[in-house]
Amino acid sequence: MRKVVKSLFAVVMSMSLITGCSSGNSSSTNNAAQGANSSGKTELSFYYPVAVGGPLTKIVDGMAEEFNKENPDIKVKPVYTGSYQDTTTKVQAAVQGKTPPDVAVMLSTELHTMMDMDAILPLDDFIAKDGGSEYVNDFFPGFLANSQVDGKTYSIPFQRSTIVLYYNKDAFKEVGLDPEKPPTSWDELVQYAAKLKKDGRYGVEIPSSSFTYWMFQALALQNGKNLMSEDGKKVFLDTPENVEALQFWVDLSKKHQVMPEGVNEWATVPSDFLEGKTAMMFHTTGNLTNVKKSAKFDFGVAFLPAKKNYGSPTGGGNFYMFKGTDEKKQAAAWKFIRFMTESKRAAQWSVDTGYVATRKSAYEEETMKQYVKDFPAAAVARDQLEYGHAELSTHNNGKVTKLLNDTLQSVITGQSEPAEALKKAQEEADKMLAPFNK
Repeated sequence: MRKVVKSLFAVVMSMSLITGCSSGNSSSTNNAAQGANSSGKTELSFYYPVAVGGPLTKIVDGMAEEFNKENPDIKVKPVYTGSYQDTTTKVQAAVQGKTPPDVAVMLSTELHTMMDMDAILPLDDFIAKDGGSEYVNDFFPGFLANSQVDGKTYSIPFQRSTIVLYYNKDAFKEVGLDPEKPPTSWDELVQYAAKLKKDGRYGVEIPSSSFTYWMFQALALQNGKNLMSEDGKKVFLDTPENVEALQFWVDLSKKHQVMPEGVNEWATVPSDFLEGKTAMMFHTTGNLTNVKKSAKFDFGVAFLPAKKNYGSPTGGGNFYMFKGTDEKKQAAAWKFIRFMTESKRAAQWSVDTGYVATRKSAYEEETMKQYVKDFPAAAVARDQLEYGHAELSTHNNGKVTKLLNDTLQSVITGQSEPAEALKKAQEEADKMLAPFNK
């Protein structure tokens, strides 16, 4: 009996020792994990969209990886969030769920929407401590126009663009047009497009899905009128100039028959251009590198043709920081933004993607100087910024933009007439913006 008791005692003691060792190891493991979490490494979630062709996700992820290597105390986690619209939706949901990303690239035009949600941080204090006016003033004014309100800066330009005219130089030669002289006016655009059209090829295509309002705004600016006030509280949709601009767009397909009728898809237009199905296209300079790598023919890039004057809205995405994150994360997020927008990096980003380098100093970098020398088309969008304007951005921006897009598509598809449709859209937009005009 004593032997049994002794044996049981020995087993119990052994189990106690094992449990004790196990508890000790578990405790050590937990402490080690806590040490890793509190080691000073700050993790940042970074949302970003892609709206053009080419391997942009790899480029962005590579830039984030480079930042992480240079900053071992910070870990940026890039999250590809789809299109610009998808990204805005995900950011809004995260903000409403009180789990905002630490930093995100969204359309520059989301400024008023994010302010109305009280979601974003003004960046002036960060700028004052790191870069100051020298940093901010180095960005092209056309890009800052959608970044600032009432003297405060709320976002930093990053993947920015304008709309440019791409044209097939080989097709120009084929029909006897000078390949070094693209159309400079609306009348010339129609004349050239008529000459270039043949079986299986249209003269020109303007995309009318996804960013329909953007293309319309370009035509409006060329005819002398922008679509909104600087404070985002008013829109001017049904002015005679803007009705004329929309009529011209419709006439390209229905009257002059140099463009396909109906909706021309945003993603399809570049494919049509590369496949020789259209000789000219309006599209974002963000597609420049993709066209350069993919075109099997000699092509040119030019200012958008003018009616009364040259003009294009700027476009693309800016960096935003969000309320609801702690100061340590905010400091790290600002460091990441500064890294991503350094002159040398802005230059390389432009070379890799076709987006316009957002800073003037980027064009003094040897990388960019050589690129422009070898590929002069890369300077066209920069030079057109002289005629660049803020992209359509208003309070209640999502609803106003959808209203305008739907209106434009109803006209483009022949369901309504320009003057009547824009008049109705103006009335509805005025109601949407009424709460901000009290």
